[in-house]
This record gives sequence, structure tokens and C-alpha cells, in this order.
Amino acid sequence: MTLLTHEAQEKVVALLISEGLVSREKVQEVVEEVAKTKQPLLATLTARKITDAETITHATAVVMNVPYVSLKNVLFDPEILALLPLDVISRTMVVPLGEKNGQLYVAMLDVSNVQQTDYLSQLTQKPIRIMMASEEGIKSAIAQYRGDFTAVERAVKTSEESEVSHSADVKIITQDSPISKALSTILTFAAKSKASDIHIEPLEKSLVVRCRVDGVLRKVMELPKTIEPALVSRVKILSNLKIDEHRIPQDGQFTVLVDNKEIDLRIAISPVIWGEQVVIRILDKSGTTLDIEQMGMTGHALKMVERGLSKPNGMILTSGPTGSGKSTTLYSLIRRIKSDGINIVTLEDPVEYKMDGVNQIQVNVDAGLTFAAGLRSILRQDPDVVMVGEIRDAETANLAVQAALTGHLVFSTLHTNSAAGILPRLLDMGIEPYLLASTLNTVIGQRLVRRVAPKREAVHSNEMETKQINDLVGNILPQNQQQVAMVSEDLGYTGLPVVNPNGYTLVRGIDDRETPGGYKGRAGLYETIEVDDDIQKMITKRATSSEIMKLARTKGTLTMRQDGMMKALTGITTVSEVNRVASDLT
Repeated sequence: MTLLTHEAQEKVVALLISEGLVSREKVQEVVEEVAKTKQPLLATLTARKITDAETITHATAVVMNVPYVSLKNVLFDPEILALLPLDVISRTMVVPLGEKNGQLYVAMLDVSNVQQTDYLSQLTQKPIRIMMASEEGIKSAIAQYRGDFTAVERAVKTSEESEVSHSADVKIITQDSPISKALSTILTFAAKSKASDIHIEPLEKSLVVRCRVDGVLRKVMELPKTIEPALVSRVKILSNLKIDEHRIPQDGQFTVLVDNKEIDLRIAISPVIWGEQVVIRILDKSGTTLDIEQMGMTGHALKMVERGLSKPNGMILTSGPTGSGKSTTLYSLIRRIKSDGINIVTLEDPVEYKMDGVNQIQVNVDAGLTFAAGLRSILRQDPDVVMVGEIRDAETANLAVQAALTGHLVFSTLHTNSAAGILPRLLDMGIEPYLLASTLNTVIGQRLVRRVAPKREAVHSNEMETKQINDLVGNILPQNQQQVAMVSEDLGYTGLPVVNPNGYTLVRGIDDRETPGGYKGRAGLYETIEVDDDIQKMITKRATSSEIMKLARTKGTLTMRQDGMMKALTGITTVSEVNRVASDLT
């Protein structure tokens, strides 16, 4: 950290107070304490957890009139880190950020160290532009540097080394081989960057590693083709898969420790034209909220779901494409009703989030434990609530309906494009309309959009965006200023604007290394249909999904695109992101 004078520290504290980041009362307590102990004021504020080091670093940068950059959870391009040698980075605690107009941009702790800046300029033969970062952020970058450029490079050099001699019961990634260290580096890298998937893809002459962050794939590194056999074999060993099988797909799983947190990994290996593709699904329950409201459900949709949850029996079904957060929604609903007085049993493939107080069963097709067989067994265990990970066939669908009819509350998912699409899909599976009408409580359709990053700027909607907003939600937005509070509360969105044919004030995230594209994190788009008497009559008549949705909209249901436009108007996402995710919906 940059050494600050007493006056500068007071300015930092004053800024924190004025921005509402710390309370004046707590600061005064610390000031009185450091007067006695002679400890640094800012360090004591951090130690007492009144604020954090990242916030203090940012405030210090503002006071010193130096640009600030947060390096926490930043996915660094190896080529950027290579701009400075490892020994220099470790010794000086300076991280390269990139080059622009012949200047080298760096992040450092002590921005007042002129000698260090001169040294870097002489070393690189480039002018140096300084930005301030926290110690934690710098160390995070250094850890990436070490991993990417030592472990992986060593693995490349020794790619001839065979990993297949290791016993097949290995459960952890050992640290005694270059291939193991390379894999460990890739997994740690992805977990810290909040990636949901890792794709290891063989090409004709190279091996590409990509990570899916906030639903979008990003290239991480490109490795020589020679490393592929050993790396894929290592994944197979850890997943208890057949090392010598290269002709058919294989699925497995294993667990790793990252920062003392257990992370479950689901492995899918498939033969492709240039080798074997490895897709690793990262299931980190600590990084996922299981609160339905924080996920983005609000207003009428939330009220419909809550009414469905309050019923002692029936079915609540979610729908959406792969990766749309259906399982997370179900877990959030279970979390909402979980208590000591309720017996909850789940049947999943795989068990994605382990929950205390819930009996979770892992599907094992090879052993004969399918969704249908498991559901039959569950119903003999006297459960109150049953969650079936997915309704994949007519047999499972019929069993789920029978469970709902016999006094159980059933949660499950289907792969359909919309909430209304669930109903004809189940009818196509052979479920009788009268049974479906009497058992369904609520159906939910969902997609995931990227959230606008905290660093943002206001923009005015263009002509096309304005037309889309007015076409989709113009009739439900407040018509004048007097209606704003009432409509916002009724619909569940904070700060809705008055309908305006001339355009709206929207937000756009700042595109930087920490928030690529101006986004960070994801939120759900939801449409919810409550199956009341009128909807039941439509089901018994085998109405189409569009007919059912038309009736549901008269009862307060918003479509996913409408929900998305509302979220764009309230600064959660952007119109372009809504169009990217839900352009196929009305």
C-alpha cells in the first residue's frame, strides 16, 4: 500500500464517510483507538472489518488522483502477463495490464514509488502508466501468472510423460507432475473467474481452452497438440473413466479444492474429428445465490409462485433451454419451504447443490436407478415434497402426476422454450388433460441474461430500442408521474419510467478487463403462469401454448421478453442482451 501522510489518510476517511461507505460513529471509535495504540488508521479500519482493503484502495486512488483498477476475479490473458518477467512481478508487486500507444499500463501497490517506476521504464524501454490496485488483487494476478506460465509450460515440455500409470482410484489432483499442475491451474483459474464451464477443444494443430463466464465463452489459452493425450487421460483418471476408450462419449465427475472450498466438477468427454473434447461443468454452490428474489423473480410472477408453494400438493414445473438456471430455481424454492417438519426428497442427475435437511438421491442408470425407478422408490418413503431433476419421458411424467395426485408437492423441469409450452409437451407425453389440469399449480419459463456491471454510464435509447420497449411494455408502464410509485410497486420493479415515445434513459456497463462487454453476473428472465380454473378449462380443451399464454397475460403474466425490457429500464440488463437471449420469444 502507498505510504500516506496523516493528512492524506484523513482525506481518505472523509471520502469514505461522504460516500456512505463507513459510518462516522465507527470511524470516530477507531480514531480514538489508534490515538492510544499508534496503529495506522486505515489498517485498523480494515482489521476491525469496518471496511475492506479494496474499498480503501479505491478511495486512496481517488484522493491521490490516480486511476484505480480492481484485479479481483480478473481473467488475465497470458500474453498480457508475459509483458513482465515473473521475478520482476513477484519482487515489485507490479502487474502489467497491457500496452496502448507505445505505453505500458501497470497496476501497483505503491504508486508513489518513483524509483520503481523508473526501473520498469528502463527494463521495458517504454513509458509507464500507473494504476492503483489492492494487495489481494495483485496477489491474485501473480497466482495466475505462476500457474499459466510455469505449470502449463512445464507440462508442454514434458508432454511425453505418461499419466496412465497412476492408479485409477486417484481422487485428488496431485502436485507432483507437470500435467497435474497444468490441469489444477486451469481448474483454479476457471473457478476464481466464476466460470460455469471449461471447454478443452482439440484442433488440428493445437489444443484450445475456453471458459464460459456469464453465459459467454472466452478463450483462455492455446496449447500445443502434444499435451492433449496426457491432459485428457488425467481428466479420465480423476473421473474414474476408461483411459483406453476413445470411440464413445464418457461422463464422470470428481471434486477439487479451490481456496479451501469444495467444487464439484461434472465431466463430459466426446470424440471429435481431431481428438477428444472435454467439457467440465463447474458446480460451485458457494458462488450461487439460492434466493429466488435475488435471482430476479419479482412482482406478479413471485406472488404466483408463492401461492403454488403454499399448496400441500400439486406440481410446480420450470422450463427453459440447457443452462437457463432451472435447477437453481428449484433449489431456491426448496430452500424457501425447507423446515424440520417437512420430508423433502430429491432425485437428480447429478446432485448439483448439497443441502442440509434434504434427502438427495443420485441417478445411476448403469445400476438401474433411473428417474422413473427412483421416483417409485421415493413415493414409498412418505415424502411431503419431491423434486425430480428432469421429466425426460412419459413414464417419469406419469409418475410425477400420480405423486401430485396422492398428496405430494412435486418440483421438476422440462426442456421447452416457454412456460406455456410445458402444457402441450406433457399432453404429447400421454398425460390425460383432466389429470394435468388438476395437478399443475404453477409453470415457470426462464432464461438468463447478463447483468450490467457496477461501473456504468447512462445512455439514451435509440429509435429501434424505443420502439421495442413501447411495443412490448408501453401499455403497462406508468402513463404519468403520479402512477410511477403505484405501478412500480404493483409490478415489482423499482423506479419504472413514464411511457415515452421519444426514448428512455438506459444504462451501459463499462467494458474493461474485469467486466468484459460491460457485464458482470447474471439475472433471470421469468414468465409464470398460475393454473387457475380458467387455465384448467383451456388444458382440458387441449388449447395451444399461444392460446394459453394469451389468457395468462390477461391475468397479470408477463412474458420473458416483457420481464427483460422491464429489467433493462430499471438498469439490471440491456435491451441488446434481452434480444440476444430471448429474440425467439414474443
